[in-house]
Amino acid sequence: MSQYASLFSDAPTEQAATEGEEESNNQAMLPYQILLVDDEPNVLKALRRVFHAENYKIHTAENGADALEVLGQEQCQLMISDYMMPGMNGAELLRKARQIYPDMIRVMLTGHADTNAVMAAIQDGAVYKFILKPWNDDDLRITVALALEQYDLLQKNKLLQKNNEVKSREIDMLAKLTVTNRSQLAIMLNKRNLLNDRQVQELYKQQQVRKEPVFKLILEHDWVSEKKIREILSKELMIEEVALSEIQVDPAIAALLPRTLCNRQCVLPIRQEGRRLTLVMADPMDTGLIDDLKFTAGLEIEAVMANVADIRKKISEVYGGDEAAFEDLTAFVATNDPYEGIEIVIEDEDSISLEELLHGTDEPPAIRLVNSIMLEAVRLGASDIHIHPRTKNVVVGYRIDGILQDKIQVPHNLHMSLVARIKVMAELDITERRRPQDGRITVKTPMRIIDLRISTLPTINGEKIVMRLLDRNASVQGLGQLGLSAQSLARIVDVTSKPQGIILTTGPTGSGKTTTLYSMLNSNASPEKNYVTIEDPVEYYLDIAGQVMIKERIGLDFAAVLRAILRQDPDVILIGEIRDFETAEVAFHSALTGHLVYSTLHTNSAVASIARLFDLGLKPYVIASALEAVIAQRLVRKICEHCSEPVTPPAGKLHRLGSSFQSAEMKFFKGKGCSECNESGYSGRVGLYELLIPSEHMRHLISSSASILQIKRLAEKEGITSLVEDARIKIGEGETTVDEVLRVLGPQVIV
Repeated sequence: MSQYASLFSDAPTEQAATEGEEESNNQAMLPYQILLVDDEPNVLKALRRVFHAENYKIHTAENGADALEVLGQEQCQLMISDYMMPGMNGAELLRKARQIYPDMIRVMLTGHADTNAVMAAIQDGAVYKFILKPWNDDDLRITVALALEQYDLLQKNKLLQKNNEVKSREIDMLAKLTVTNRSQLAIMLNKRNLLNDRQVQELYKQQQVRKEPVFKLILEHDWVSEKKIREILSKELMIEEVALSEIQVDPAIAALLPRTLCNRQCVLPIRQEGRRLTLVMADPMDTGLIDDLKFTAGLEIEAVMANVADIRKKISEVYGGDEAAFEDLTAFVATNDPYEGIEIVIEDEDSISLEELLHGTDEPPAIRLVNSIMLEAVRLGASDIHIHPRTKNVVVGYRIDGILQDKIQVPHNLHMSLVARIKVMAELDITERRRPQDGRITVKTPMRIIDLRISTLPTINGEKIVMRLLDRNASVQGLGQLGLSAQSLARIVDVTSKPQGIILTTGPTGSGKTTTLYSMLNSNASPEKNYVTIEDPVEYYLDIAGQVMIKERIGLDFAAVLRAILRQDPDVILIGEIRDFETAEVAFHSALTGHLVYSTLHTNSAVASIARLFDLGLKPYVIASALEAVIAQRLVRKICEHCSEPVTPPAGKLHRLGSSFQSAEMKFFKGKGCSECNESGYSGRVGLYELLIPSEHMRHLISSSASILQIKRLAEKEGITSLVEDARIKIGEGETTVDEVLRVLGPQVIV
């Protein structure tokens, strides 16, 4: 049989298959080896008892040095180490163990809340998971069993990669076979005295040995310039030359030929019209290649030409870009733990199993990439993840402190598996690519539980995905931490002490409205009151409150839930958002019947909220009677306190903010950039607030259906502090910058 017979079969080579089977069989026959490390002998005995009924080979060590000695003699699949140990702590031990056995699953056991050290070890990739003392025996057994399954997955993945490398070499050999010696280019150049007979013979001799196209060999020897060849082919043989930079290649057309073949032969399919395929070629006189591709594609071939550099550039663009451009991505997801410590939480009791959900999308690269993207977002404190397919690649961006930043570039060939993986996790329809979809994911990282709201949107380059992150472990901030002025803080405390009425926060998405509501609700929380929240989704978790998540697809909307909870004897009600008349009517009537109601609106200022309530259809006297306060707010980035320094901003910027910013006594600051703030000059965010508490005169204007202009003039007369004025105060106190205020509030004076 020919030595190339295996190239035309789906079966792996005999040697590779045999090696893979032997490796799998040997691994299946041997028991798993587990190393337990703790400086307390009683703990080691307790751990041994946990696994006494399991078919594991247990090794123990009382310190880091003994553990490394054991690892030098035995190949362990899993290691459980205490954190607080003399000499070498658990994090240092696990890092060194990783260098010895990178594939070994590493679990940290700790009874101390040294969170920073544990998180540093996890982010380094040294720890797969950590478990707190005292542990639950059943949970520990399950954790170890799952970890060993991950170990097996990793070994299978390595075996697949090994087989893939063999296949890649075979494909490369197959591509070489397609190189023919039927190109007429050398003969044509010989007839025009551009190549002599000896050079032609040398070309064909080298082609037989190296299996490279004639055109490539001519350029290597620099016997004839490419420009000269193009002139001859264009003027004398009338072969069309195309400008590839102006041509958009459909991926479906490019898929007709494999990238390996296109790279080797320097060809690329660029368009198809009926049964005719237009093929751009560096050597359009290679009739043998044209005949082969005609047979392979089943189409008539129309050959055009372009420069070699242009063709190679277009190949990289069409097939996903230069691999060197994605070195950061490789470093980002290159890890020996395929699941990166993320667990998917399926909340519905009647859901299908996780294994069934992940069937068909459990390719390790997709899983590793999605998990890495999520973990990086958590590490950076991002509020949103944007996966945006562009023309040349897929960009992953994070919104950090309100600013969207491009962080990762992903090749286009990973986009489909990336989207499919996220859709499966969110239980969306992976076959639906033409319509937007919304879903939710709850994931566990090693130390936190994160809720993600998923939104997909079909674009011309593929599906775009945006994920909003909500941290269940986030604590509710106190009112004093929000950045309110002393006067505004005192007035808000008085308002929240009232037994009834409605308090609104207003502003665009991401301006911190819900955070403010929870701070007010929690400021005087008491077990003597019944608290109920209605949200989509729940952004903070309070044990003292009964929290309801909206699910509109089953008819559980704001209005329906609000009517139901009024029969639950509530004292304080928090409504995530007032979107329509029905919700607004029930909310305001609740405020009139003895309930304190918190909610949000989307308007640009506090006074504009009153106009919005009119627009929703509420009666003026209902608004005037129930409304207790409106807080308009924005979030601006805070100057890093480690690198803050005085600065003099350009006069043009100050003029755009108004005359109040041009006082000679006013001071301005800016962050220079340091390691604490990643050279950005900013660290964290602070709020800008505009507090409107209706006076009796204002209530009279509202109930009389007065114009918003009249209400605004009265608010200014009564001394309301506007968003711009609060921004001026915070700039003078060195909390934020002129650039941030312009970014968030925009210019106040049009120049």
